[in-house]
Amino acid sequence: MDRLDYEILALLQEDGRRSFTEIGKDTGYSEGTIRKRVTRLVDEGVIRIIGLVDPHLAGFDAPAIIQVAVAPPHLEEAAQTIAHFPEVSYLLMVSGEFDLIIEVRCHNREHLASFIRDNLQRVPGVQRTISSLVLHTYKLAEPSILDLWEKVAEAPA
Repeated sequence: MDRLDYEILALLQEDGRRSFTEIGKDTGYSEGTIRKRVTRLVDEGVIRIIGLVDPHLAGFDAPAIIQVAVAPPHLEEAAQTIAHFPEVSYLLMVSGEFDLIIEVRCHNREHLASFIRDNLQRVPGVQRTISSLVLHTYKLAEPSILDLWEKVAEAPA
């Protein structure tokens, strides 16, 4: 990936509906070049163009972050099972006391309780969970990939 790829990614992060023509004007490249680059980035799985939804504004009044401890031989199986629950919007394997962190979007506290009790805690290998109800979202965005790329490029080797 080169700087143009990162510029395209940064512009699409700001507005995923931005046209190839607009991106071309912003970067100084032709619409055809931008179209080919975006198609390649999508095909390679570098970017997915989606709508980012604020759960509170969409009527999900009980979004939560849940830390999950999983018995080691069951980690991959548990992650695959959890990934298929429709409430799960984000799933990460992490280091530390817990193995997985998941973000869920639930309509209300009863929905959240039901999700934890009837779904999550019944996944083979799940040993323990800690849940935090999200009370307010201060920022809902991805950091600019171009800004991050520039910091890495500027760092001494």
